[in-house]
Amino acid sequence: MWFGCQKKGCQIPEEIANVPVKIEVEQLEKRFYAINGLPQMQQFLQQEPLFADRFLQRKSYPNDQLLAQNLLRMATDTSLARLVKQSDAAFGDLTEVEKELENGFKHVKHYYPNFYVPPVKSFVSGLSRDLLVSDSLIVLGLDFFIGRKAAFRPQAPQYILERYEKENLAPSVMLLVSNKFNKTDFVNSTMLEEMIDYGKSFYFVERMVPCTPDSLIIGYTGQAVADVQHNEGKIWAHFIEKGLLYETSQFTIRKYIGERPNIPEISARCPGRVGAWVGWQIVRQYMEKNPNVTLPQLMNEKDARKILDQSKYKPQKK
Repeated sequence: MWFGCQKKGCQIPEEIANVPVKIEVEQLEKRFYAINGLPQMQQFLQQEPLFADRFLQRKSYPNDQLLAQNLLRMATDTSLARLVKQSDAAFGDLTEVEKELENGFKHVKHYYPNFYVPPVKSFVSGLSRDLLVSDSLIVLGLDFFIGRKAAFRPQAPQYILERYEKENLAPSVMLLVSNKFNKTDFVNSTMLEEMIDYGKSFYFVERMVPCTPDSLIIGYTGQAVADVQHNEGKIWAHFIEKGLLYETSQFTIRKYIGERPNIPEISARCPGRVGAWVGWQIVRQYMEKNPNVTLPQLMNEKDARKILDQSKYKPQKK
């Protein structure tokens, strides 16, 4: 039960708990992997046009016949049948996932009453796609999130695989939902602007799934979170002393915000994307110092310098 944690501020207020949202995930993999002939597969594609367009990217095939043939090979592949079994064993009837997504979307609708909660479907894609989150459809690629016991895992370095565990699924969905609301201005973006952009997204997730540990929101190990919290002052000092906040070189920005196992420029133990983590801490402090700012106002705020200045963020070296 990963949503039964005791994180501070975890209790969901009654006015949010009462928001009318009901999530029932349709498990497409059940129907898909029972198909054993081309006419059935063509019928499946007709029944699921949005899924075929968005998740299977139908337009990248010359015609539906070729897509159906490819999918039939997939549906009858015995190695993929193993992944489907393991997915069933890991997720069962998806009750836990439904509950956590339901809580998340109740929060979204609380802050954004006009938000439309799209239908949610699950699928086992043979590790071709992990998630689709759009205005009209959400698809959960369950095979990516089976975790370390899976027969097959995504082709990715270990530090990225850490994020592909069952408990990362709902926070990952909410992080993609944040893109709809996070207003940014990426013309001539600086390090600070990108840091705050990521910080706003992580803060959004934190508010949508308040029972979720920081490690699952940013995709760090628990140890990595403890390390960056302990060294927060040193990390911030590095950004200030090296004059990095207004850096515009994408090569340099990616060193601190892009995917890397660590950031040796700071320390061999400093995890990658630490600039995004610092941006999150700045946003948190900005919201603490400005209690009248609502979540939608934060997400609409494009002025990263204003958020930094008004946060009064200055962690001390320990």
